[in-house]
Amino acid sequence: MGSDHPTDFVGDICEAIRGSVRAAIDDAVVDVTGGNGHYTITVTSSVFAGKNMVQSQRLVYGAIAHLMKGDRAPVHAVDRLTTRTP
Repeated sequence: MGSDHPTDFVGDICEAIRGSVRAAIDDAVVDVTGGNGHYTITVTSSVFAGKNMVQSQRLVYGAIAHLMKGDRAPVHAVDRLTTRTP
């Protein structure tokens, strides 16, 4: 897929997001869609139990922060981030 969002990243960005979240949140079930720098992410994990939306989203953003850093980062924006408990 061609991208109008310039990046030096090589590989499947959706898989990189999934892998990064799973590495940070052991039991995470991660669904990622999107492209051209913009992504929708849904994460289901028991780690979100008892946390508010902001706390839960911070865990996910922390896991993918390295994919969002810099002018040529592969992830330009997360258009929607949903966190759920199983």
